[in-house]
Amino acid sequence: MSTPTKVEATEPATQPTPPAGNPIVGAIGDWWAKVRGGDAGSLPATLGIIVLVIVFASLRPNTFTNAFNFANLIHQAAAVIVIAMGLVFVLLLGEIDLSAGYAAGTAAATMGIVVTRWGWSWPLGILTCLVTGAVVGLLIGLLVAKLGIPSFVVTLAAFLALQGVLLKFIGEGGTIPIRDETLRAINNNDMPVWLGWVMYALVVGGYAAIVLRRGAKRRAGGLSYEAVQVTLAKIVSLAVLLGLVTYWLSIERSRNAAVTSIKGVPIVVAVLLVLLVGLTFLLTKTSFGRHVYAVGGNAEAARRAGINVAMVKLACFMIGSTLAAVGGIMLASRDNSISPSTGGASTLLYAVGAAVIGGTSLFGGKGRIVDAILGGFVIAIIINGMGLLNQPSSVVYMVTGLVLLVAASVDAISRRRARSTGRV
Repeated sequence: MSTPTKVEATEPATQPTPPAGNPIVGAIGDWWAKVRGGDAGSLPATLGIIVLVIVFASLRPNTFTNAFNFANLIHQAAAVIVIAMGLVFVLLLGEIDLSAGYAAGTAAATMGIVVTRWGWSWPLGILTCLVTGAVVGLLIGLLVAKLGIPSFVVTLAAFLALQGVLLKFIGEGGTIPIRDETLRAINNNDMPVWLGWVMYALVVGGYAAIVLRRGAKRRAGGLSYEAVQVTLAKIVSLAVLLGLVTYWLSIERSRNAAVTSIKGVPIVVAVLLVLLVGLTFLLTKTSFGRHVYAVGGNAEAARRAGINVAMVKLACFMIGSTLAAVGGIMLASRDNSISPSTGGASTLLYAVGAAVIGGTSLFGGKGRIVDAILGGFVIAIIINGMGLLNQPSSVVYMVTGLVLLVAASVDAISRRRARSTGRV
């Protein structure tokens, strides 16, 4: 009788193996390989923020770096950032929306009319503003997606038409004041200090829970996973960075605190965080988001895969104009009024520049919502710092244009590099 052979127990073939060597060094190496392969991501914008802060802080150390100017920088950037968030959806398709600035102004004007002139409550005013933005996006989307008219032509026409509508609503040289205290507070007032720290804890705690849960699910599923040390390093880095920002915004900023106290995280920061989380989830965790990237990458391939390309384009233009309306609320709140120039002048150019500088590709298929925030702060820092240096508007425009040109060049070079390395 033969003796049965003893079979050694072995681990499942799908059991993931942790990264070898120092995981943090390995993660940095992998990230650098992606950058060299043409996936620069938000690196140029991040480096731009660091360099600009160092330059202006060294030239104006007593004014640029103080807490009052830091909070003011956030208020200045808020409207451009929100409009840029909407433009990210349009740019992901490889399209353009030249009407976003005046869509913001026109939608804000409708809010001002119903609240100030007609006496409606502020919630109904905001709803009217958002509906106006959505209708503008619907009309643009129908012309682009259904009739096939190039978005450049349609949105240029909308740019001119909406400028006329805004003038019709307000009148030459007129304004619509915003007297409602709630609307004025959105982009002017601050949270209580304690509430700012609660928001800080929720953001850091939420981020930690998400990344740790994601890592645990990948390990349980036998997939490659990020080393725990790398995950913890990211959590700690975010906690330290946001902790410093929250602390700096929580100190007294008033020159005469005995009369008026100014401290706390601006209310508009909470609005930006809600939009960042919600829109990022929409783009990265839903089938609609995957369809947006697919259409932007190759519309014909997306169509053959069964994606309704026209509906995706229509939805993106509606989202873009609705977010432009939110930006209009920010502009009206900051200025306490709406004028024929609200959303005009350089607002659109700054918003497009913010999205591109942040890392969203003009060629479609690549971009994130956080790009709008990073790019928006690059532009806001340039405008704010140049103002503190008493530089004329001509210099500000030239510097901003140069930064945008550099960002577009980086995008083109990155795409070429990615093609040569087989990453696209």
